[in-house]
Amino acid sequence: MQRVIQKVKDFNELVMFKHSIFSLPFIFIAMVVAADGWFGFWLLFMGVLAALSARNFAMGVNRYADRDVDAANPRTQDRPNVDGRLDTTSILIFITVNFFIFIAVAYMINSLAFALSIPILLVLGSYSYFKRFSSLAHIVLGISLGLAPIAGVVAVSDTITLWSVLLSLGVIFWVAGFDLLYSLQDMDFDKEKGLHSIPSIYGSNATLFISAIFHALSVLFWILFVWSAGLGFFAFVAAFGSGVVLGYEQKLVRRDFTQIDRAFFTVNGYLGIAFFILIVLDRIVS
Repeated sequence: MQRVIQKVKDFNELVMFKHSIFSLPFIFIAMVVAADGWFGFWLLFMGVLAALSARNFAMGVNRYADRDVDAANPRTQDRPNVDGRLDTTSILIFITVNFFIFIAVAYMINSLAFALSIPILLVLGSYSYFKRFSSLAHIVLGISLGLAPIAGVVAVSDTITLWSVLLSLGVIFWVAGFDLLYSLQDMDFDKEKGLHSIPSIYGSNATLFISAIFHALSVLFWILFVWSAGLGFFAFVAAFGSGVVLGYEQKLVRRDFTQIDRAFFTVNGYLGIAFFILIVLDRIVS
């Protein structure tokens, strides 16, 4: 039993389960808006299961593909995929199980969700390989998480709306913007190993500038989402407030690169939760 518990802990560390906080709020924001309120316990359960299995699949592929890179990087040498705690067979089984869970959940939701399930998984799995040949990997990661709102509206309404696309675009540039900041930690390593990232190719100043532009675009798209969906005051507070939070994140990293982890995990986590709460409040009072 102790061995099983330890394996669960190792897989939890492998996929950094607690970081699911980045994707969950925005899938539920889309579901709340699509349903104009509460969407039911069944879709709540399906939404959580879909989001977690998709993220587990993506993180599993990433850790499997990056075994050589993680082993060479001092920052990641103690991850379970390279320090011997999880072998490649275990990781591949984990990836396969989550692959089929996601497809099964999509099938149980509706026909459009099922039709989109394989393409979504292909996008999620592609990120791990993009940095081998393209600095657009930051955008691909953004797209991976940006699919969450699309999945949410498809689950509720079996269609894709304009406002959900705008919400997704906001998520794409939000994620790509903070991934740029996070990748500053590996700028020298990526350059040495020939990995493609914007920091390793263009340097820290250009990276900070591009990240700021991306975050400005995310706020713009979130404002357009609120307007397009016909939402109210609290939703606009969420959109404009995200600009304040992202401005603080940018300032935090510019002041001290040792604050990157705080900016990445803490600030972004609070942003997603606060955005969700304000959207729910908007639907309650409207």
